[in-house]
Amino acid sequence: MSVPKVVIIIQFMAQKTIYLEGVDPIDFYGVNNVRFNKLKSYFEDLKIVSRGSEIKVEGDPERIGILEEKVDLLIKFIVKFNRLTMDDFDEIVSGDAGYKIEAPGPKEEVLLHADRSRPIRAITIHQKALVEEAGKSDLVLAVGPAGTGKTYTAIALAVRALKSREVSRIILTRPAVEAGEKLGYLPGDFAQKLDPYLQPLFDALRDMIPAKKLMQFMEDNTIQIAPLAYMRGRTLDKAFVILDEAQNATTSQFKMFLTRMGPSAKFIVTGDVTQVDLPGKTPSGLIEAIRILDGIDGISLVKFDERDIIRHRLVKKIVKAYGRES
Repeated sequence: MSVPKVVIIIQFMAQKTIYLEGVDPIDFYGVNNVRFNKLKSYFEDLKIVSRGSEIKVEGDPERIGILEEKVDLLIKFIVKFNRLTMDDFDEIVSGDAGYKIEAPGPKEEVLLHADRSRPIRAITIHQKALVEEAGKSDLVLAVGPAGTGKTYTAIALAVRALKSREVSRIILTRPAVEAGEKLGYLPGDFAQKLDPYLQPLFDALRDMIPAKKLMQFMEDNTIQIAPLAYMRGRTLDKAFVILDEAQNATTSQFKMFLTRMGPSAKFIVTGDVTQVDLPGKTPSGLIEAIRILDGIDGISLVKFDERDIIRHRLVKKIVKAYGRES
């Protein structure tokens, strides 16, 4: 008769003190410890106690190591961006925001100082890539989903170029294609009908240039915002030109736009190839241009993806959900 064996499992419990170096504990813990409490909820199997700039932890050594890595990433994010929203926090702790921290530091990323000296930076890797490619190429195609900062970054580059006198004017344009609504049913003349359609471009400019200065620029045509059709017959020189929502330009419109490029011009084209609003089976000029212009020296392509989305955290989930359906 065999004697039953008694197996005793001893779980080794470790203790560790994690120090919050280089950040104010309030910035890390959040108001009323909201972020610290959220951190504890991710590691319920550990005993975590905060004491000023020290976090004392007790539990499984492997789990403590993971917690230590997450705390280190959170500290790096605060130091780098001087902020930590709950969305940022959730992305970092869930392991989805390392790419932001790997991007070059703030001093390199400041594109310009907006009103009240607020710095505008390239935050994500592909925003930074757009900045770098715009410095090397006179024509850059920036494609990717909504909310990735393609247009905002491009306009920041244009405003910076204007302020540094690299160009004498900024021209922003969009193809006048309805996204579900009919322009003809809107009140006012053609220019008034287009105002809401061009509003996102105005919004970005207002974020970067004081209102009075922007009005002056608009009045003297230093900054021009117009539908793509208005570009026909023009030569756009000594200008920073941005074609937004380029997926809604036809092949002929796209070719027309690109051939407006003067010898001292800088062009950035932005668009989302998954949101084409052209009628019927009309091919997108942007999609065809990506294929036709591939490999031409002086033309760069930057592909944004859902990791670059900086709007509400649900936008990323929405983009992924629709991507699975396509």
